Amino acid sequence: MGAAAKALQVAALLGAGAAVGSALFALVTPGELRKQTMLKEMPEQDARLQDAASWRQRLVMDALRKAAATPENVAYKDRWVAGSPGRSE
Repeated sequence: MGAAAKALQVAALLGAGAAVGSALFALVTPGELRKQTMLKEMPEQDARLQDAASWRQRLVMDALRKAAATPENVAYKDRWVAGSPGRSE
């Protein structure tokens, strides 16, 4: 009988913890209107920032294309780190 009572106490404690966690999650989660306003306020919605991000993406893709076209391993270049010796400044 003692083991069954202990198991019921553990189950009740775990259930209470799950209920409190679910209630807190429901309180913290924003509603649909708040989600829509948050999406409108995001900086990614600005056209200038979108243009800058696409420009950066094109630069990265160009660099990757050039790196893929070269026969040398560009990951092991000696002079691509700013403070490395041998870099002309």
